[in-house]
Amino acid sequence: MELVETGMVLGLGSGSTATAFIELLAERVAIDLEVSGVPTSKATEELARRSAIQLVSLEDAVELDLVIDGADEIDPSGNLIKGGGGALLREKVVASAGRRFVVIADAGKEVERLGAFPLPVDVNPFAASTVRRRIERMGVDTRIRNVAPQRPFVTDDGNWVLDCHFEEIDDPPRLSAILSSLPGVVEHGLFLEMADTILIGDGSKVRTRFSEFAKL
Repeated sequence: MELVETGMVLGLGSGSTATAFIELLAERVAIDLEVSGVPTSKATEELARRSAIQLVSLEDAVELDLVIDGADEIDPSGNLIKGGGGALLREKVVASAGRRFVVIADAGKEVERLGAFPLPVDVNPFAASTVRRRIERMGVDTRIRNVAPQRPFVTDDGNWVLDCHFEEIDDPPRLSAILSSLPGVVEHGLFLEMADTILIGDGSKVRTRFSEFAKL
């Protein structure tokens, strides 16, 4: 919240940690803070509207002053796995549109290597079975995320999510390139060289980490 100033256009992340931030933001807005936001999911949009936070489209915003979102895993270089809630496409688009991308997370999200958390891959439903087979040829257990038996989870953009259990990702840039090259893959949850600042809640303290990939 100390990074937020009146007049800013914010990227509003999704998930439990981002929700906590939005609730604090709403308290400030109710007093005297004037900001607008671009939500990364329908759930975040609904929360922001209930909290009387002004919303704008990404098209109208052009560039965001500050994007705040959580993460599922964070490696020592500041690379992330994100999208456990299924909003990875919009989260990555919004993060890339910000002048500064700030990640907030608890210490349990810090890992030596990415991959223990299942990597979400956003796929077009038509291509889901083909993409799944190609990833499984890499020796990776891959499952279509369901909300009920034989009922796939559907993202806000009408896609499906493959949860890929890599366990440990040795070369995130190479894997990112491979996944992005597969026809039918819309986006994946590797957020590489994107975070500018990482705030880690560790007990009663907050540690500030600056990614080595911070934007100029």
